[in-house]
This record gives sequence, structure tokens and C-alpha cells, in this order.
Amino acid sequence: MRNIAAFFSILMPGFGQIYNGQFIKGAFFIITEHFDNALGQINKAIHLDLNGLHQQAVETTNFEYMLFYPGFYAYCVWDAWYYAKPNADKTKTAIPFIMGGFLGEIGAILANRLPIPTLTVAMLMIIPMICGMIAFRNQ
Repeated sequence: MRNIAAFFSILMPGFGQIYNGQFIKGAFFIITEHFDNALGQINKAIHLDLNGLHQQAVETTNFEYMLFYPGFYAYCVWDAWYYAKPNADKTKTAIPFIMGGFLGEIGAILANRLPIPTLTVAMLMIIPMICGMIAFRNQ
């Protein structure tokens, strides 16, 4: 099922590709995600942010690596969702995922001005992607 593949990739980029049977691509995405996450200190920032230490979360993050993450994340979710259905329309279905990646990038750039940066950036990415999955469920 298409939505299951997408939700696996929302949980961890690469899991949706593995669910679709694309093991090499999935393994590549998982390795890329782990390196980017570790070098950008994204999990540490999420931990600090959700515990109320918002400014420390922004200061901890290495934005040289973190700014790669929203686009990569949105692409992984779209890729899992798109390739789970044969003959899907690639041009239309990508729009909400591109919007999610773009909004995630803008949110990351403006993170020091957001009240809860990591949660806000996550919602800026995930909400358009889920709306796209609902809107284009038949394509």
C-alpha cells in the first residue's frame, strides 16, 4: 500500500523504499539520513527543543548539514509514496512534497525566530505531504 510506504519513510527515510522492495536505495537513504542527522546534531536539537530548551536546540544544530535534511526528507517520503503505485503521475504528485521540502527549508532558516523550532519545521514539512497524499490518492 502506498500510504504505508510513505508513513514508513516519514518515520525513517529509507524504510518506505525497503517496504517497496528497493533495498539498495533504502539502505542508501538510511545511511545518508544517519550521517546527516549525526553531523547536523538533529536528534540532539529535537531532544532539547521538546524539553523546553529552545535556544539551546538552535545553538546545538549544525546548519551546514541540517539545511540538507528537509529536502532530502521530503524526497524520501515522495519517492516511497510514488513508487508504491505503478504508473502514477509524477509531475502532479510531486508538488505537495516539493512544498513540504521548501517550507521545511524556510523553517530551518528561520529556526531561531520560531517558538518551538523542531516541531514547527516538522509540521511545515509533514502537513503538506499528508495533504498531497490525500489529494492525489487516486493518481
